[in-house]
Amino acid sequence: MASASSSSSSAKVKNVAMERNGLASLDQKVAMAKRCSHEGVVAGAKAAVLAGMVSAIPTLASARMLPWARSYLNPTAQALIISTVAGSAYFIVADKSVLASARRNSFNKIDASDF
Repeated sequence: MASASSSSSSAKVKNVAMERNGLASLDQKVAMAKRCSHEGVVAGAKAAVLAGMVSAIPTLASARMLPWARSYLNPTAQALIISTVAGSAYFIVADKSVLASARRNSFNKIDASDF
């Protein structure tokens, strides 16, 4: 009887330790996911600002100088061109950054014992 109770108590201790490790690894995964997504947001914002400036200069200049653009590109169209370029740059760079970070972290987790 004594051995049965000691084996059940040691099993409880192992289960508690596994639950703690599981929660710790879950917290670690959540923290890593937040960090990766934050890196993606920052990289995307930088790309959006740069793309917005790069597209704004020729769009605004052509709307002032070229007769065709002066006729057909009203301020709404100009804003739409610039914001579309900036928005697409944001999403493309943020997505690539998050995927690269996830790929880098997943390759770091592979152990030789898994094979």
